[in-house]
Amino acid sequence: MLTSLLRVISLLLPALIPSWRFFKTVAPSPRVEYRVIGGAGARDWQEDRPRPRDISVAALLWRMVWNPDWNEQLFLVSCAERMIEEPSQHSLDEILTRVARLLPVGQGLLQIRLVFISREGDALVKTVEYECEPVPLSRIKGGVA
Repeated sequence: MLTSLLRVISLLLPALIPSWRFFKTVAPSPRVEYRVIGGAGARDWQEDRPRPRDISVAALLWRMVWNPDWNEQLFLVSCAERMIEEPSQHSLDEILTRVARLLPVGQGLLQIRLVFISREGDALVKTVEYECEPVPLSRIKGGVA
C-alpha cells in the first residue's frame, strides 16, 4: 500500500512542481498590439488584452482554478512566437480572429503587430518585429481572415 502511494506521489510531483528545465530557453514573449483603421471605431495602436494593474486576492485564487481568458492569452502568445520564428497564415489568422472577437462589429481594417519590450538602462524600448497588412474587419468577423 505504501509503495503504491509513493509511486502515485512520484508521478504527480513533476506535474505539480514543474522544473525550469522544461523550457528550452527563457526569453521575452512578443506582445500583440492592434489598431483599427477607418470606420467609426478607428483606434491607434494599443495592446491586446492588457494585464490588470491590481487584482484582489479572491480574484487571484479564483484564477488559479478557472481562467479561460488567460488560457486564450497563452495561446495568442504561442501563435505570436510562431509568427516571429516561422510566419504562417494559420498563426496570423488565429491572432486576427481572437483580436477581432473583442472588437465591436463595424467597418474598418484591422492591423496587428508583434512587439518586444526590453529594458535598456532605465528606459523601456519597444521593438516592432512583425506587422501585418490591414485586413477588413468584416472578413475576419465572417470567419475568413
